Amino acid sequence: MNTESSNNISVEQSMDFFKSELFKRVQLSGMFSDSKTFTDAIPKQPLAQILAAYQQTITDSAITDAKDIDDEALARFIDDNFILPTSNEIIIAQPSSNINEQIHALWQGLGKSADTEHNSSLLPLSHPYIVPGGRFREIYYWDSYFTALGLLESNKLELVEAMLANFVDLQTRYGCIPNGNRSYYLSRSQPPILGLMVELILPFKTNKAQFLSHYIQGIETEYNFWMRGQAQISEASPEHGRLVRMPNGSVLNRYWDDSCTPRPESYREDIELVNETNPDNIDDFYRNIRAACESGWDFSSRWLADANDLASIKTTRFIPVDLNCLLYKQECLLAQYYRELGDEALSAQYQDKADARKAAINTYLWSAEQGYFFDYDLDHQTQSSVLSAAGVVPLFVELVTAEQAQKVADVIELRLLKQGGLITTEINSSQQWDAPNGWAPLQWFAYQGLQNYQLTALASTIQQRWLTTVELTFNATGKLMEKYNVCQQQHKAGGGEYDVQEGFGWTNGVYQALAAKK
Repeated sequence: MNTESSNNISVEQSMDFFKSELFKRVQLSGMFSDSKTFTDAIPKQPLAQILAAYQQTITDSAITDAKDIDDEALARFIDDNFILPTSNEIIIAQPSSNINEQIHALWQGLGKSADTEHNSSLLPLSHPYIVPGGRFREIYYWDSYFTALGLLESNKLELVEAMLANFVDLQTRYGCIPNGNRSYYLSRSQPPILGLMVELILPFKTNKAQFLSHYIQGIETEYNFWMRGQAQISEASPEHGRLVRMPNGSVLNRYWDDSCTPRPESYREDIELVNETNPDNIDDFYRNIRAACESGWDFSSRWLADANDLASIKTTRFIPVDLNCLLYKQECLLAQYYRELGDEALSAQYQDKADARKAAINTYLWSAEQGYFFDYDLDHQTQSSVLSAAGVVPLFVELVTAEQAQKVADVIELRLLKQGGLITTEINSSQQWDAPNGWAPLQWFAYQGLQNYQLTALASTIQQRWLTTVELTFNATGKLMEKYNVCQQQHKAGGGEYDVQEGFGWTNGVYQALAAKK
């Protein structure tokens, strides 16, 4: 890795640049339809020189306010000083009309070699990896588990192991596994799937003990990241970061972000929304927007006080069912893996933690009346009214009884199952993680969760409907998409801050995994 380049940018330099007058001026100019474009640009010379040159331009023009620089001059300055990201389109030299052959080709198009330089916001990775596609030019944390499902079907075990190693490397360097390998993602993570990736690879290893010994510390470090600050919470002060002490004394987790400023990659969008809506507490607004990004569900009515108003976002005021189930799974895996490695004391400790979390999930997130799992609203001290596909994750992590599983299946079939698969929520809003959209990860959670409880008929229905949805779009366009409209399959999915992206890592992976189960 070239660590001697005079133009290498540290995380601190990168984040300071995002606070600069130049960065803000460019983002607010509307020069780029997608704010992420400029955050991913590569400077042609050290940032300090670029910022000095920008200041000199202002001085030479006798301008007192940077906003008065005309857009044409600003565009020339950016072109002179930055290399902008190339086209988002994934180009396949010999595209195939066979979806499986096309996915094999896409793995090549979405693949990245180990990074050799880092003179941008990119956090360099030491091993090869897969990006999702489109505007997502870097590895994404929770995406990678679903991508890995397909990579294994494509006999790319080494690449899955390389991605796992990259995540542990990031964790070692920065103290957490960030949302993605960009400096502007370091204040948050994503749903914890490191243990799931270890579990996925383990059956392929001949020396399982050696493999577990190598990675168990990474799983435990991630668990400690989510549990950070436990000593700071009490009955009098029940919330700290990602932790909340519930009324009965149990502890559950929430999504969070350590920063409460506009997201650099969506700077204009965040500023414009604040200016339009004038929220009561701007810091809380930014933190809640960012926390929703940590959830992976950015954005959804799950996080909104008013389903039609993004400004009402209150992500940190919910205890999410999916996050707590994935942490329960992590506790179970740590208990299992420490037992297999001969550490009975640590195994027992994690089993106790898993048992306590399971009891808390059933106390606060399970609705016996509705037969389903819901997020918990901290402000109203009651369960959320939003029924979402996140409620299938308890089946995926095998937390429920057979009776609960059947009730959840009944609700899925009655309220979430549509012609093309599972909708994300029942609410048809302008947000992409709501109806009428369906997403690959949720189809997988539901399929595998139902299979865990021998509810095979509904699992097979979801499997077949989702495969058909992906195939219909592929046959019509030759593309695999980030998300799909599962209510009107012939219509393109919409909503959110950006156009629907093509590629697409987790769609490819879940398609291959579900097709292999037929």
